[in-house]
Amino acid sequence: MTEKKIICFKCNKELVPKKTYFNYLEHSFFTDILSCPDCGEVFISEELVKGRISEVEMQLEDK
Repeated sequence: MTEKKIICFKCNKELVPKKTYFNYLEHSFFTDILSCPDCGEVFISEELVKGRISEVEMQLEDK
């Protein structure tokens, strides 16, 4: 099964993985997310939101 390519609506370019930093409750973390190589627009998948981002959010709020 081939992966679907995600295209930037604005630039019509394929999004590529890029290390992206997030800040939440005065803590920072990073993960690779798809980003447009021209304009920098990012795509955050539902899987990432419900997975890694949700886990980090719960860990930080429990502190």
